[in-house]
Amino acid sequence: MTKLKKLLKSDLVKVSSLSSISTLVKVLTGFVSVKVVAVLIGPGGVALLSQLNNFSSIFMSVSNGGINNGVTKYVAEYSGSKAKVAMFLRTSFLITTSLSIVCGLILILGSYYFSGLILRDVKYTSILIVFGFTLIMYSLNSLLIAIINGFKEFKRYVKVNVIDSIIGLIFTIILSRYFGIYGALLAAVTYQSIIFFSTLIIVRKCVWFKWSNFKGAFSKAAALKLSHYSLMTLVSAATVPVSQLIIRSYMVRHTSLNDAGIWSGMTSISSAYLMIVTTSLSVYYLPRLAEIKNDFELRKEILNTYKIIVPIIILCSLSIFLLRGIIIQVIFDKKFYGMKDLFAFQLTGDFFKMCTWILAYQFIAKAMTKLYIIVEIGFSILFVGFSCFLINHYGNVGVTMAYAMNYLICFIVMLIVFRKLLFKREYER
Repeated sequence: MTKLKKLLKSDLVKVSSLSSISTLVKVLTGFVSVKVVAVLIGPGGVALLSQLNNFSSIFMSVSNGGINNGVTKYVAEYSGSKAKVAMFLRTSFLITTSLSIVCGLILILGSYYFSGLILRDVKYTSILIVFGFTLIMYSLNSLLIAIINGFKEFKRYVKVNVIDSIIGLIFTIILSRYFGIYGALLAAVTYQSIIFFSTLIIVRKCVWFKWSNFKGAFSKAAALKLSHYSLMTLVSAATVPVSQLIIRSYMVRHTSLNDAGIWSGMTSISSAYLMIVTTSLSVYYLPRLAEIKNDFELRKEILNTYKIIVPIIILCSLSIFLLRGIIIQVIFDKKFYGMKDLFAFQLTGDFFKMCTWILAYQFIAKAMTKLYIIVEIGFSILFVGFSCFLINHYGNVGVTMAYAMNYLICFIVMLIVFRKLLFKREYER
């Protein structure tokens, strides 16, 4: 009971409780958005929307140089030094604006080609042009959110995320209702840019939000430190979405567009309920790991996180599995009933994914770039290989089998990599 009381009073639980409001709003608005899209455009439309989301996430990551995790870490680490914080703020601002302009031009000039390649129809060219023009607002918005996180301004962080979710829902409903698939695709690439203005209003009174902190000379030292995180994020941008694009395209060719849409719907359910965990990890866990200087405290933090997170994941997974029929009926419609066969392996994979992430966050917090890149690329390739092989034998169920196998192996590898930290009995305090 004493240990349980300590856990309940821990900072992770406090932050989780605070962020649960935004998480709940995000999950609910996400489910409503999925329902609207599923009913209005069906499994085929969901597959196209997922293709666009994977493609856009690549450009969104590249447009800010993949530095946001680094910004969070170094703002948290140097929060006591105004000069060092200002150095990272102005350098990250220059990196973000420069890369956003370049990426936006590439999208605009290559819109016809990308539309045919990713969405299989050039009639969506205008969507990518709009995306190119608004990309810089998305990038600056994500930078501001990273800074808020670094300063541990959790209430503002929650407020920003709640407003973001509501705006995203409104955009999706209105545009999907009146413009069908085209509207759903347009909403996916525009709403995250529009929320930049609401974020500006929220942060305008922050002590750090001064133009003097963002203007000035580019710092090579700060850029070098941020580049470690840039490499890690850009590798993720080039592996996770690309692997999903490859798998979904393979499914379309070897099963059907509807099967690809049903799998995409399954992944949207995973993404929604896993926000309960990932929001808490990104808001509290990453800055906390960045602050810890010795192995004793680090091991203690990791084990306490497991004690809190693992029961939550098990409870959520079991509840979702038992209610899977109702969930499909409420969130989707009868066209998606084939999804019932995907839950067992998908939820198993989600469990091992979260167990893996708790350890893998050390790659980011401690800037372990080489190991991160090796693991990220290696397991993305393994996921694609497993998926293509199992799709041929089991259809879209094969993708979820591959997902579960991939993260089980990945978790075992994480345990091996961090075995000394986790299993060594004594540490120097």
